[in-house]
Amino acid sequence: MSPALTLQEGDWASLGEAAGAIRRCVFIVEQQVPQEEEWDGLDPHCRHFLAYRGRQALGTARLLPDGHIGRVAVLAKARGQGVGRDLMEAAIACAQRHGHRRVVLSAQTHALAFYESLGFVSQGEEFLDAGIPHLEMVRPLTG
Repeated sequence: MSPALTLQEGDWASLGEAAGAIRRCVFIVEQQVPQEEEWDGLDPHCRHFLAYRGRQALGTARLLPDGHIGRVAVLAKARGQGVGRDLMEAAIACAQRHGHRRVVLSAQTHALAFYESLGFVSQGEEFLDAGIPHLEMVRPLTG
């Protein structure tokens, strides 16, 4: 884990306020994702992860019941500090604990190298999601 970084795992009821604020900042404001696409109604069914430095929430991710990881978002001021890696490792470990044989995600193409460094491999053709180029990526999990 990154220095002075703590992670919290929980449900939307307990982590949604902080996770939602980060996602609003990164996806809706910074990347101009339409609100109706960001708020897809799946959050209450997911495990959520928050990364903190002190009391400041810096990043978030979620794990859907089917093993998809999504909504990985790190505030601009915290990028390049290992926050995203720690969030991804927590989500992968959670998927493994819940018996998933693989994890899947839709990666924005500018982040492919980051996900590849975590063992993900791209598959299929590039597609647009909220007007942003993506590729599906998969990582098998071991027993």
